[in-house]
Amino acid sequence: MRYCIVGAGFSGAVSARALAEAGHKVLVVDERAHVAGNSHTTRDPETGVMTHVYGPHIFHTGDERVWSYVQRFATMRPYQHRVRAIAANGKNYGLPVNLTTINEFFGTSKGPDGARALIASKTEKIVWPANFEEQALTMIGRELYHAFFRGYTIKQWGMKPKELPASIFRRLPLRFNSDETYYDHPHQAIPERGYTEMVAAILDAPNIEVQLGVKFEELTEEFAHVIYSGPVDSYFKYELGRLAYRTLDFEVFRAEGSYQNAAVVNYCAEHVPYTRITEHKHFAPWEADSLAKTICYREFSRACGAEDIPYYPIRFAGEDSLLQSYVERARATKGVSFVGRLGSFRYIDMDVSIAEALAAADRMLECIREGAEMPAFFVEP
Repeated sequence: MRYCIVGAGFSGAVSARALAEAGHKVLVVDERAHVAGNSHTTRDPETGVMTHVYGPHIFHTGDERVWSYVQRFATMRPYQHRVRAIAANGKNYGLPVNLTTINEFFGTSKGPDGARALIASKTEKIVWPANFEEQALTMIGRELYHAFFRGYTIKQWGMKPKELPASIFRRLPLRFNSDETYYDHPHQAIPERGYTEMVAAILDAPNIEVQLGVKFEELTEEFAHVIYSGPVDSYFKYELGRLAYRTLDFEVFRAEGSYQNAAVVNYCAEHVPYTRITEHKHFAPWEADSLAKTICYREFSRACGAEDIPYYPIRFAGEDSLLQSYVERARATKGVSFVGRLGSFRYIDMDVSIAEALAAADRMLECIREGAEMPAFFVEP
């Protein structure tokens, strides 16, 4: 019997390739008409721009195994991500908050030490920050928080910042130098021909069959094991209820030339209905100057409905209880393992997805060699 991989995104593709290279037959199925999941890219026929169909995906990593792996399947072109923000005061600044942002916002010309002292004078002394807002007030103070984060966070999560965990804000960088690049990883790049072609190359191997536009539930074949990278609650037909996600809507528009001065511009004021505008030609700077037109997305965040694409898992107290019920159900179910961001109900970057899939594949092959049962989760939710 062959193995079944449900989902043709990075987690599924990497798992399938590892099994196939070890000599095992694999069927990969995906409900969508394309591979690469939410990383799907395609060239817009009207503008010629390589478009990130489900929103921007920037590859960045410090994991050398992952970096070597992706270079097997695509030419990775250097790309350093820079984000601008229209703050609540209507002015344009660089993000993450850095030395230049601080000086421009407060009208100062301080060096790193002076900027640290300035921010320290603005922060509030909360010994144990209990939520997103309190964490922000202890790290950057009320003025920067209201200018850049409060309104944006309300729009992104549909909740008051006091209802969000402090850990979300702790993940945001704060710099006291003039580095405006968004990520710190040594390897930052985008595949020259797009993510979809990269994932297709991963899946292009003997022993792999790919069926698109096919639901797992429609299959009648028996499999040696199922590797499921879709939503864990979907596998169980939402019998215990639906896990909560945020989803995204995109308002697409095109223009002559270029529209904005960065690939991503955040709109931080709460009264602006969208969270950001992405201009896709900037994700491929090696070809941007040759393109006469541009394509942009206005991005709107809302609660995920039954027919929507899940993007951001909501990991708060009530959801953790429901998630644990599904985890227990999964552990009691034989013949299936759950992988990836949807299978483990976590928001993770592409490099983490690939790293975890490679590690999971190592474990899969070990279990197969030893005749051992595969775990329900290779990474705990």
